[in-house]
This record gives sequence, C-alpha cells and structure tokens, in this order.
Amino acid sequence: MADSSPLTSEGLERLLEKIPHLKIGIIGDLFLDRYLDIDAALTEPSLETGLDAFQVVGVRCSPGAAGTVLNNLVALGVGQVFPIAVLGDDGEGYELRQALSRLASVDPWGLIIAPDRRTPTYTKPMLHESGRTPRELNRLDIKDRRPMPKSLDTRIQRKLSELWPRIDALVVLDQVSEPDCGVITARTRLQLAQLTANEPDKFVLADSRERIGLFRGVALKPNRQEALCAAGFETDVSMELLERAAALLARNASGWVFCTDGARGILIASPRNGDRSLRPRIPAYPVHGPLDIVGAGDSTSAAIVCAMAGGASVEAAAAFGNLVASITIQQLGTTGTATPTQVRQRWREVTS
Repeated sequence: MADSSPLTSEGLERLLEKIPHLKIGIIGDLFLDRYLDIDAALTEPSLETGLDAFQVVGVRCSPGAAGTVLNNLVALGVGQVFPIAVLGDDGEGYELRQALSRLASVDPWGLIIAPDRRTPTYTKPMLHESGRTPRELNRLDIKDRRPMPKSLDTRIQRKLSELWPRIDALVVLDQVSEPDCGVITARTRLQLAQLTANEPDKFVLADSRERIGLFRGVALKPNRQEALCAAGFETDVSMELLERAAALLARNASGWVFCTDGARGILIASPRNGDRSLRPRIPAYPVHGPLDIVGAGDSTSAAIVCAMAGGASVEAAAAFGNLVASITIQQLGTTGTATPTQVRQRWREVTS
C-alpha cells in the first residue's frame, strides 16, 4: 500500500511540522453533538406509560457537523481555527460554546448569537449492553427549518469578508438539507465564488449534503451518492459513471473534486478538462475489525485542507485524507479524531 501511495514518510513529516503554523477558517452549520450514554441494565418501566424508561448515566457534548471538521482540525494540531456560524441563545448554544471554549486553538470571534434561532443539535442515545458494542438508538434532531433572515445572512457574509485575509484555507460545510435555512445560503455561495476568483491560490473546500453542484470556484468533497445525484445520475451505477460525475462537477465548479468512495478510497477529478497528469483514484488504507463511519467524511475534509494549505500535492492530500479517516472510523460510539501521534502510529502500521 505504501509503495503505491503518493504520500511518503518524508512528506508526512513535513506536513505535520507545517500544520501547527496554519490558520484555517470554517464556515457552516455548527451543531451540538450530545451523546446520552444509557445503561441497559438499569432500564425500568414508566408507571405512567408502561414503556421502558431508559436511564442515562452519562452525557457527552461536543461540536458536531461543521464542529466535527473543527474537532479534527484541532486534533491534527492546526495553530488557529476560526469558525463562522449562527447559534441560538438557548441551552444547547450554551453547551456548544462551553465545548468550544475548551479548545484553545479555536477563536470564537465568528460566532453569531441569534435569540430567535435554535442551536442545531444532534442528540444521540447510545445503548450500552453487557458484552456488546454500544449501539446508537433513534437520533433526535433540532434544527431551524425557517429561511435564514436577510439580516443574519448579511452578518455572516460580513464575517467572512473580514476573516478571508487572515486565513490560509477555508472549509465550507452545508449541513442543513432545506435550502437557504442554514449558514450557507445562495448569497454566501456567490460571495465564496467572488473571493476565490480574486484570490484563486487560497484553497477552499466545500462539502454539502444537497447542493454540492451549486458551488463555483472552490474544491468540492462529495461522497459517491452526492456526486452522482448532483450530476443527475442514478446512485447504483458503474465506476465509469462515477468518474464522469466527478469530472462534470469539477468542470462546472472550476475546482478540484475529492469524491470519497468508502473502502475504495478517494476519486480525484481535475478542473482542467481532459487532465491526465494525475492518477484518478487514491486507494484507501486497509482497516480491520468493527468500524464506525460517523464523521469519516469530516475527518477527511480536515485532513485534505491541512495538506493543501501545507503545500502538499492534490494526490498526497487525498492520501492524507484516507490515512486520517482510517484512524477515525476505528473509534466506536463517538465521532473520531486523529492526533499527530495517532497519524504517525497509523503510518507505521500501513508501511510496515
């Protein structure tokens, strides 16, 4: 695996040495991830309903969605991380701000507190049963399904304009499915296109569940299904059609495409139509045992942005993304991250 990888031991060390000097922005939907640890042995019936009353023995809160990318940037050792997001003036917002305050490299300057908005929250009940791997029960989601008010939209774009000259790279995370109800609205996409047109060498990576095909002038990180849907293709198709979808996205966006494809690694498409100067697919690193893929794409995004901002090639950045993801998916019952120590250890494993 190591012999065919565009990532080398020397290149990896150079990258890990540069990461602490990077300043990376992240704009998008910042959720609170709230894990409820439930002890199945303590479950008791409710006298009122007769239903099982699960007993929560632990609560873990951390930044989610765009915050998952943020967690991975911090874990990798990025010197300064600047999130731009909208939070509600509510209990979930307080917990999220508390979680962010524990991350020394995160600057909260870009957080906008809006009393009439709810803080997006994923509540994840985790059932712990004796002798079994913890399993997630039905998730409870809180998010605003109302359009982002124009006044807040304008404040977001003002924050982005002020942050732009201060950062080496930017991650864009469009998590909310409903159009123009999250941080990344049509106006913000237009602003991003204008910023990158004026400064094309600054790397911007966009990730979007529903609208990856609407971004212009930035690099894209769809997964297989998102790329196919954006290109108007069926989801269960041949590898050749996926390559066509990625190429179409790259051409329309005028930016690189890093299409994650699970155990098959990352498919790369160049904005230069017909570019044959790079290998189109960077293979994943092998993993064994039980896996938890929650947040794998976000850890890949963080790694790719760090690598590109650190001067790595597109292929090496994709390989670094695969390497970090191979660490995070082996962390069960939580949204994983990877530290430089874990990266070095994992690299020794895949190169031995």
